[in-house]
Amino acid sequence: MKIRVGQGYDVHRLEEGRAFWLGGIQIPSTFGPVGHSDADVVCHVLCDALLGAANMRNIGYHFSDKDPRWKGIDSKLLLAEVLRMVREAGYEISNVDVTVVLQEPKLNPHIPAMKTCLAEVMAIPEDDISIKATTSEHIGFVGRGEGIAAHCVALIFKD
Repeated sequence: MKIRVGQGYDVHRLEEGRAFWLGGIQIPSTFGPVGHSDADVVCHVLCDALLGAANMRNIGYHFSDKDPRWKGIDSKLLLAEVLRMVREAGYEISNVDVTVVLQEPKLNPHIPAMKTCLAEVMAIPEDDISIKATTSEHIGFVGRGEGIAAHCVALIFKD
């Protein structure tokens, strides 16, 4: 059995009047992340971690922000395509672990819905998806409410 690990990191600026998509669900908020797609940092770090584990470069390589096809796209569709690529290479997902860094809004009430949504997109059990939320204690761009960051580790395997 071949086992591989990958990690992902993403940040997005926050802006008033934007929809706040995170982990495939919309979070109630007066502001949201800015990006070429829907700017869902959880889906983006999952893509990068899975692509990295499979040695397939990164999300920007496959879905360039210069390509109008991806403008405003639902990031769950990008994640589904990454999963297709990883599985086509013969890998399966063992588990993923995501940490979101955001000052506000509080995310803990939304984590179960994110896990349910992502389990469906990824076709893996919810128990194989860990999502945690933390703040930056009012330090830096996240602490000032200017942005959101996320980290992810993914473990994949091939028999």
